[in-house]
Amino acid sequence: MIAGRLTQHLFFSAKFLSLPEQIKLRYMKVKIKFTVLFSLLAIVFSDHSQACTGIALKAEDGSRVVARTVEWAASPMNCGYAVVPRGYRQQSLTPDGMDGMCYKARFGYVGIYTEYDNFVVEGVNEAGLSAGLFFFPGYGEYPEYKADEKASCISDMQLVTWILSTFDSIDALKEGICSVKVVSLDPRVGTVHWRISEAGGRVVVLEYKDGKACFYENPLGVLTNSPGFEWHITNLANYVNLHPGAAESFSMAEGLTVKPLGGGSAMLGLPGDFTPPSRFIRAAFFSASAPVWPDAFSTVLQAFHILNNFDIPIGAQFSDGNVPEGLPAATQFTSATDLANLKFYYRTCWNSNLRCIDLKTIDFRKVKYRSVPLDEPRVQEVEFLKIK
Repeated sequence: MIAGRLTQHLFFSAKFLSLPEQIKLRYMKVKIKFTVLFSLLAIVFSDHSQACTGIALKAEDGSRVVARTVEWAASPMNCGYAVVPRGYRQQSLTPDGMDGMCYKARFGYVGIYTEYDNFVVEGVNEAGLSAGLFFFPGYGEYPEYKADEKASCISDMQLVTWILSTFDSIDALKEGICSVKVVSLDPRVGTVHWRISEAGGRVVVLEYKDGKACFYENPLGVLTNSPGFEWHITNLANYVNLHPGAAESFSMAEGLTVKPLGGGSAMLGLPGDFTPPSRFIRAAFFSASAPVWPDAFSTVLQAFHILNNFDIPIGAQFSDGNVPEGLPAATQFTSATDLANLKFYYRTCWNSNLRCIDLKTIDFRKVKYRSVPLDEPRVQEVEFLKIK
């Protein structure tokens, strides 16, 4: 909103300028907007929750579902969904402005963005490839930005759009990633890592280390934030004693048998806080122990039920009680993607009703580009029951 106010005055004078002057003015507006945006993100990033939790499930019929949450506790985000047709041209931002790599969509896709419609954080394309970014502060290192190489540079916040626009498989992405240099628009905001999934069930994590792209196979399909993915997998060994169900009773002394106090006692010790390591452990055990449902839609619903456990209450993020106005939860949206049937579901902290975009009903050769707010207005719909 602040960036919008700063550029609003420029807008009204644009119609009196020549075409070259209008182009220059548009560039100025973009640069002002993102300078302000990333300065604000840098200020709040270290103080408030920016968390994401991702899981993956399989149905009996072979359908695969990937689902995740997106958290931001500092303020209500301007989130929306973008519908991108084949042939749509985009250009990446760089630290110098909107002058990075240009790319054209080979595949149409749908995704949810935050703040800016090119910053897609989760989406799926018509080939059934899904991609999502997860914040990765304090870890990871991108290639060094060099202005004379900007034609091959893409910002980390736009890599998802390039992946969905360009590739139909993980192997194709692994081959093509060497042609681009991923850069941060503002290093104060931190880095990100990515989860990429195929309809056949393969899931990988992409992280940058020492400036190089590193891919990790992810059979669990789980991802959160820092530290790195390999550390999270190693950390699972600290919870090897946990399993579904109830712990067995045992005789502690003559005449004294210790019995579990309730269901799920074999999971006693499962971490319950909101840190990325704890969320990874919970997500891993909840998804691994989830029942396998017959079809994709039942599995989508199961994914939303599991992710209910990762909704972060807004008050838990502020020690002084000064929560942002108008933000009912830190978990601002939750999404689930049915990769087999190309259906993209979401709900938000303002409206928990499920909404779905069916990619199979979209002709990506003809549809026009559009970006639409996730909630308009931000009001929870309620079904009132009439009692006669």
